[in-house]
Amino acid sequence: MQTQKTDTTRGLFSGNKIAIVGCGTIGEALVRGMLSAGFAKTAQIQVSTRSPERAQMLHRSLGIVAGTDNRRTAEGADVVVLAVKPSLALPVLDEMAGELSARQAMVISVAAAITTLQLEQAIERRTGAFGAVVRAMPNTPALIGKGMTALAQGRKVSAAQAEIARHLFLSIGRAVMVEERYLDAVTGLSASGPAFIYMVIESLAEGGVRVGLSRELALELAAQTVVGAGSMVLETQEHPAKLKDAVTTPAGCTVDGLLELEEGGLRVALIKAVSRAAIRAGQLAGR
Repeated sequence: MQTQKTDTTRGLFSGNKIAIVGCGTIGEALVRGMLSAGFAKTAQIQVSTRSPERAQMLHRSLGIVAGTDNRRTAEGADVVVLAVKPSLALPVLDEMAGELSARQAMVISVAAAITTLQLEQAIERRTGAFGAVVRAMPNTPALIGKGMTALAQGRKVSAAQAEIARHLFLSIGRAVMVEERYLDAVTGLSASGPAFIYMVIESLAEGGVRVGLSRELALELAAQTVVGAGSMVLETQEHPAKLKDAVTTPAGCTVDGLLELEEGGLRVALIKAVSRAAIRAGQLAGR
């Protein structure tokens, strides 16, 4: 897998305009992240949404231009984030193709299962030219700035455009570039993964309740333990097995707990969960 090193650098957007078409939950998180990280200014961001009421709310709360006209939103943009439902992605892209071609805008799609080739062909049918297209697969912790996003670039994306896309998603967490053929695997691991971890947190908390802790305290302990353990892996760059061994003292209590997990099949169950989710992601995409 070819990836770019994840960092905490926040590159600044020097272009004219970023358009977010279909500014729902993820779109709003991107706007808030870009503004908070200083990646872009309010004057550089414009969004569209289906509801006039939501457009007004986004304008009031974020100070950005918001409307319901996708073509007008895309007009003059250097970057267009396509954040509509997968079933609407290609029709909406076809609707905006003329505006995209006029400025050779880069399209970043967060629509699951729609390939860069499909996106390129949609632009080509309308304009006669390939577009610069990037696929992004963020996960739900992006809503609080703790997301993990994998991006795959199409055939016409320049190195500079790829960096713009990566830095845009760095504003809502961590971001890596991958080959597109790995995106089903990414879906199974980091996109579906939060649900698996929520089950782990829930189970750890139930264990705490079983041994006498209040439910509120047990949940806080379990959630922060997962946050801390994940941060240790990322910040120390140590293998999880080595970090696990550091906690596991001879004849201590941790080793007894690990034995229960091995006998219960936790390791195999998680491996199978990621594999099954990845396979299903491919099936939903028609692969």
